[in-house]
Amino acid sequence: MSVVIPVYNPGKYIDPCIDSLLAQTLPAADFEVLFVDDGSTDDSPARLDKLAAEHPHFRVIHIPNSGWPGKPRNIGVAEAKGEYVQFVDQDDHMASDALRRLYEMGHRNGSDIVIGKVASNFRGVPHGVFKKNREKCDLSNAPLYDSLTPHKMFRTEFLRENGIAYPEGKRRLEDQLYMMQAYFPAKVVSILGTYTCYYYSKRDDGQNAGSAKIVPAGYYGNLREVLKVVVDNTEPGEFRDRLLRRFYRVEMLGRLSEPSVVNYTPEFLDEMCDAIRPLAEEFMHDGVHDGLGSLVRLRSTLLRADDRQGLVKIARFAKSVKGAARLEDFDWQPDGSAALTVTGRLVHGEDKEPLRLVRRGKRYFLHPDITEGLLPDGELLDVTDDMDSFKGEFSLRNRETAVEWPCVAEFTTKIEALGDDAYEVVLHGVGQVTSEAVKGRGRVSRGFWDVWVPLRGLGLVRKARLGADRAASVDTKCLPALLGSPARPVIPYFTDPHGNLTLDVAGRAKKMATYLADRPARRMPGSRPELRLDVFTGTKSGSQAVELVLTPADGNARTAPTTLRPDQGRAHLGVPARVPDLPAGPAQLSVRLDGPKGPVLPLCEVPVAQGGRIRLDESGLDMVDPLLVRMVTVKRRRATLRRVLRSAGGPIVRRLPSSARKRVRRLAARL
Repeated sequence: MSVVIPVYNPGKYIDPCIDSLLAQTLPAADFEVLFVDDGSTDDSPARLDKLAAEHPHFRVIHIPNSGWPGKPRNIGVAEAKGEYVQFVDQDDHMASDALRRLYEMGHRNGSDIVIGKVASNFRGVPHGVFKKNREKCDLSNAPLYDSLTPHKMFRTEFLRENGIAYPEGKRRLEDQLYMMQAYFPAKVVSILGTYTCYYYSKRDDGQNAGSAKIVPAGYYGNLREVLKVVVDNTEPGEFRDRLLRRFYRVEMLGRLSEPSVVNYTPEFLDEMCDAIRPLAEEFMHDGVHDGLGSLVRLRSTLLRADDRQGLVKIARFAKSVKGAARLEDFDWQPDGSAALTVTGRLVHGEDKEPLRLVRRGKRYFLHPDITEGLLPDGELLDVTDDMDSFKGEFSLRNRETAVEWPCVAEFTTKIEALGDDAYEVVLHGVGQVTSEAVKGRGRVSRGFWDVWVPLRGLGLVRKARLGADRAASVDTKCLPALLGSPARPVIPYFTDPHGNLTLDVAGRAKKMATYLADRPARRMPGSRPELRLDVFTGTKSGSQAVELVLTPADGNARTAPTTLRPDQGRAHLGVPARVPDLPAGPAQLSVRLDGPKGPVLPLCEVPVAQGGRIRLDESGLDMVDPLLVRMVTVKRRRATLRRVLRSAGGPIVRRLPSSARKRVRRLAARL
């Protein structure tokens, strides 16, 4: 494999890129890194030469400045020795296992293009592309057109045989042109959606590629080339319309939408419209227009009518539209996921008024107050056919790395009356968010994971945070949890001051002791002294080593190692029968749950008898519910019986005929 990186005066911003390539799990003998230095005037050329001298699989190619990354990428492809080429930008970086995973997926499928999941802390990411792995797909059956950046893996001979190359020199939309030229001849495209391969990182100097202001005439002249590639490679019909609609919605109407258009000067707005309208007239016929969401279709109508102030007005309104989500319930599940019940809606304005509709017969229309002055007198915007487009989703997003994972969710829509002949669409959803491994991804990394609820409707997508508006019962249900094996803490909490729901996974900053301070411990009966803490555990939770702290009247604290272990949905804390050097008398019993430097959680005062014997039964703590005790006892007895059967009967059972083994195992399962 060959990794191609155009370089021009990157300064310190190339450091994460270099570090990530040195950290790849793919053996150095199996890939090369080609830095194509585009006439840098800083110390990068010398630094890269030194790096290449230290690492034989790194190469540097120096060229006179061409002013744009197209020529360096073309030279990299021409010089590449690998079966595949992976493009990387100088200020981005890759996950350590990315090259190995991408190559293996491409190699087993004979892929022409392999697309790895991306994350970004400043630019939009087409999350729909990465919802699942796709071993083999193409432009006709996957939304590849939503991913038009070049940071992918390409089969080298595929690029050469099809003459796919970047236009050289300064220009815009060169990535879109390159990718559309590549997607059409590609017979096999693979998508790795279960591992985040590529990270876009925002530079603190604001100099990320694509940040410069566009010149409309040149920008849309370049877009015409992209649209021509689409038309030249398709027949008239829905497939062509779907591809053209993407460019109409994003590169054309998107530039005439919020938030940008409300800040345009009148002169720049005229430049934009004068550049866009000829393309719309030439390429975006009724089949493209009619497939747009309602509010986007209204923008198209206004563009067709050359109503420039109307475009600004609807953009101001759409800018005020937000997603609103109320957390109705939170419930930990045995598998370690949290079931969330949510009510969502689209609202607008400072007062967060519902997005209102009116009904005429069996048809629904956007409320005339919204479209007043934008449509001919008496005409309304029919949204009936878009009612099915109202949808909700759940996602977990890492606040620091920007990695985002979709979560299982089901939403239903209900049209509810508001009075005065007005209606709104309300989404009712139940979803599951989890830090633990699920099909398609492993356990999430340590960190803060924010819960988001993207809401869709009428051509708009609005992402809402969850938690500020919540039912009163939710707070008591948000127990800290001990999940997975090896066990790690997962603490659901509400941010301050906004009150948004976040999961602190693996002790990023929140302390278990803090969130248990007001939750009582209860005593389990029996000969084995132990306490039941209000820490949720799932069926796959493991045990965790913690430390007891006993402080007698002399103030000289003693510690004793013990274990938090899962039992019937909660963590049980073992208490030793005696601590040899503990003096007789009362002692404060506490536990350190958050590591050796973490705070202590006071539990109760216990009497200590001679010889350091701890009398937990005289601590005054409430006992757990008797029914629960019986359930725990039965479970333990069954576990003991299973262990005995396995150790004593296993060798005998393995010598039985297959049919007899099955009967014995069915009997053992019932026991």
